[in-house]
Amino acid sequence: MALLQSPAVRIALSVAIATGLYGLSFGALSVTAGLDLLQTMALSLLLFSGGSQFAFIGVIAGGGSGISAMSAAALLGIRNGVYGMQINVLLRPSGWRKLPAAHLTIDESVATATGQTDPDEQRRGFWAAGLGVFVLWNLFTLVGALAGNAMGDPARWGLDGAAVAAFLGLLWPRIRAKEPAAIAVVCAVVTLVAVPLVPPGVPILIAAVVAATLGLAGLGPATEGLEPDVDPYPSGVPGPVRGDA
Repeated sequence: MALLQSPAVRIALSVAIATGLYGLSFGALSVTAGLDLLQTMALSLLLFSGGSQFAFIGVIAGGGSGISAMSAAALLGIRNGVYGMQINVLLRPSGWRKLPAAHLTIDESVATATGQTDPDEQRRGFWAAGLGVFVLWNLFTLVGALAGNAMGDPARWGLDGAAVAAFLGLLWPRIRAKEPAAIAVVCAVVTLVAVPLVPPGVPILIAAVVAATLGLAGLGPATEGLEPDVDPYPSGVPGPVRGDA
């Protein structure tokens, strides 16, 4: 199968473009917060976790210490550790692949991979989204950092909205039952309420705790509403024959 005919790869590329463009905002905000070009690029290349990166520069811009900035970034990075356990079970990377797989385990790559049923599509989705976001995020971080103040207020470009819209478009079709939809709505409300009350980045963690609590207390089937949002095979193309089919 040609890569561009893979549903997972097509989804991965669309998400990578939207998320990568958001790197413009990070690059501009980072240099505005007082980091130089090398420091900004080091954050994107080595940390490579958008939420953690924005938390880091947010603390620095507010006059916080390096320790406080690292603590805020680490707090938001906890979710990547949880993702790592899921990807390890799903894809079982081995040998030299473990290191790049760990570095590319982010929201977009995990969501794209878990949205598939076929193991090959899961692998294609994970690597295409992870590599796509990594390349474009760092490219546009560089552009944003070089442009600096010439961009004006990064928020007026609406790049934050583009990234969120792309991610929502990826996840929303998977919510096909009342219980998951209700949990999504409750978490959205909780996030909106928490935004003015807690530091940046923390509202999403609060929403995650609420989602986990409601999910564990739910009465529906464990997999209700979490079916893959795409068919891994185009219409009319038969899937692989499995021994247990």
